[in-house]
Amino acid sequence: MNDVEELIKRREIRFCHLHPDPDQARSALLLLSDAEGVVDISFIDELCLSISYDVRLLTLQAIEDVLIRLGYHLDNRLISRMKRALYGYSEETQRANLGTIVETDTTTKVFVKRYSVNYHGCRDKRPEHWRKYL
Repeated sequence: MNDVEELIKRREIRFCHLHPDPDQARSALLLLSDAEGVVDISFIDELCLSISYDVRLLTLQAIEDVLIRLGYHLDNRLISRMKRALYGYSEETQRANLGTIVETDTTTKVFVKRYSVNYHGCRDKRPEHWRKYL
């Protein structure tokens, strides 16, 4: 197996069916499709996504943290929690062995990137030098 292939992780993200949005997977796909480190993402069904990502840039834990912070409900059956724990441990160990700096703030970076791309009314249109005045 190639070294680069070992750094690309392929995982499934499963969502809970008890959520007001019956199509969580499709909306999560749109959210994660332009995230840094995501190599490929595909829709399996209304409750499941298949995602491939570079472990040097992103971990499954970071992806799931972003989804949870945005209000998505992940599948919390015992088997899903055990898989997440195993994947989290193995990815963090691999990142440590690679000497990758573990960033604890990757979820914030995804939020900031997504926020800057979306159109919203929360931007201050005044020039930078006028912002310190009322």
